[in-house]
Amino acid sequence: MYERILLSIDLSDESSWQAPLEKALTLCKTFNSSLHIVNVIPDINFDVMQLYLPDDTENNLIKSASKALSAFIKDSIPNEIGAVACVGEGSIYSAILKTAEQVKSDLIIIGSHRPTMGDFLLGPNAARVVRHAACSVLVVRN
Repeated sequence: MYERILLSIDLSDESSWQAPLEKALTLCKTFNSSLHIVNVIPDINFDVMQLYLPDDTENNLIKSASKALSAFIKDSIPNEIGAVACVGEGSIYSAILKTAEQVKSDLIIIGSHRPTMGDFLLGPNAARVVRHAACSVLVVRN
């Protein structure tokens, strides 16, 4: 049913990916799906930041995120499933959608916290992914 699953995680918040990872692994085993895992480096205005940070800061952030994601995959994903690391940049929801399009995923799995009033007014990333994704989205409550 699902050939390519994209799991969105936030490596800085373990509670954001524990339950979604469990669902992703179960679905990958059930459908013999490939697993792609995306971690997004949030939007930083590097034009302004370049005034204060070294020129290679953006590249170093990407390398660091790639290294951390590879370590996560090595530690958390069984060998029989395997996973492809994807590092997105920019706004979280748009990076998830872009990655889903690039890997041609037919299911996005994303975690969601209990909403607060601000989430209803502004719209959390999970809601934006659900509204704009070209494929099915499974939102897993933590």
